[in-house]
Amino acid sequence: MITAIYLAAIVCIVIGLALSRSRALSCILSLLFLGAQVMITVHGMMNQGITELGYFTYDALGLILTLTLSIISIPMLIHSHIYLTKPLATPSKAASFNAASVMLMAAMTMGYIANHAAVTWIFTVITTLSAGVLIYHHRSKLALEATLKYVFVCAISICFVFVGILFISFALLHDGCSDLFYSDLMAHEATMNSIWVKLGFLFIFAGYTAKLGLFPMFTAGVDAKDKAPAPAGALLASALMNLGFCGIFRVYSAVSGTPTGDWARTVMLVSALLTLFIATIYMARIGNVKRMLAYSGIEHMSVVTLGLCFGKAGLMAAMLHMVMPTFVKSGLFINITQIWRLYSSKVIDDMGDYLKLNPFGALVLVFGFISITAVPPSGLFFSELLVFKAMIAQGSWVVFILTAFMLTVLLWAFARSMFRIIFLPASKPVEKIRIPAWESFTQLALFVLAAYIGFNPPAFLLDLIGQVSAMIQ
Repeated sequence: MITAIYLAAIVCIVIGLALSRSRALSCILSLLFLGAQVMITVHGMMNQGITELGYFTYDALGLILTLTLSIISIPMLIHSHIYLTKPLATPSKAASFNAASVMLMAAMTMGYIANHAAVTWIFTVITTLSAGVLIYHHRSKLALEATLKYVFVCAISICFVFVGILFISFALLHDGCSDLFYSDLMAHEATMNSIWVKLGFLFIFAGYTAKLGLFPMFTAGVDAKDKAPAPAGALLASALMNLGFCGIFRVYSAVSGTPTGDWARTVMLVSALLTLFIATIYMARIGNVKRMLAYSGIEHMSVVTLGLCFGKAGLMAAMLHMVMPTFVKSGLFINITQIWRLYSSKVIDDMGDYLKLNPFGALVLVFGFISITAVPPSGLFFSELLVFKAMIAQGSWVVFILTAFMLTVLLWAFARSMFRIIFLPASKPVEKIRIPAWESFTQLALFVLAAYIGFNPPAFLLDLIGQVSAMIQ
């Protein structure tokens, strides 16, 4: 079975990377991981719906998320190599970084396609451990503080998810079912005890918000993306947040057609609006470029969650809005590595004249800014428009007005910071370092891909999104 081969290959690759002190060997092992990632993605696309090892099913949601992860893993590994050589990292740091990166991506892949609540939980735990290694890469006091905070908050969130799974299992046992497969939840959705189901969903939702980036447990993720190396931040701000969505959606889809579904939508709606409000407040006064992108990420997941609250049309828009920012946020975090090499700072007030210092990289950054803020010709403009359309179709004018206002403030805050970095004079002399234009090609490719999906979404992607929307009632 391909899934078993993939897992065995990942174990060998991670061990090899952890022990390797050779950059050449690490590059070879990273290429082997990319080969394994492409293998499982192609296998899933060609064998949609099959179940392997009993606990992994290649369904539409899992395939969409696995495909997006496989795409961003290529630039992530390329720029991880650049990051570790400029300046040159010690062999032990490089080994731990490479091994943790592969472990994180593999754990996310298996979490996406897991068809059992407990198995999804297990791989979520693995992502916490591997992300902790990446956050602590620089071995500084601030990195240690961010790592401890992230692991502590995620440990609490994981406990929440575990308690939620126990409540769901009580509901299933009361209904004569002893398994925790998502298909069992779907089969017994109409007869499960609503009290246990509500408690289970509440704990599971609250727990996965640490990964998704929503209120109440979003704070650890913001600090983690700030202190982690930018290529690692690209994963934490995109694919890992998608895993949080996956964990919540699979439980929500099982209760969406029951009276509990309305209650669950209310919980998600309140959380999304609170998160969007908090992101708006912080973005209006932020002074750190990486934290700015981190808050922009939770803004987009708020919009995704809002879309999930407004029926099938909203869910289809939300899925598009999750896929495209995955590429754009990854590209922006990667671009930060170039900004850091020029200014040796993450403080926006220390930056300026980026267009003169790195012309091609600055133009790519402008394209990324347009893309992430959903300004035409950004593909995100269409997905946000569809989310708004779903709100209006259900008569939720208050939610529409609040969301539109906060997104407008966020656009202003983001534009102010970007114009400061790109066009305004630097506050202090900056030594011009030549950054090859080819280093920006991967980010440009990600931004172009996001725009293409927005203007002309591939038929197979729309088909998969349609299958995901059919999972809710």
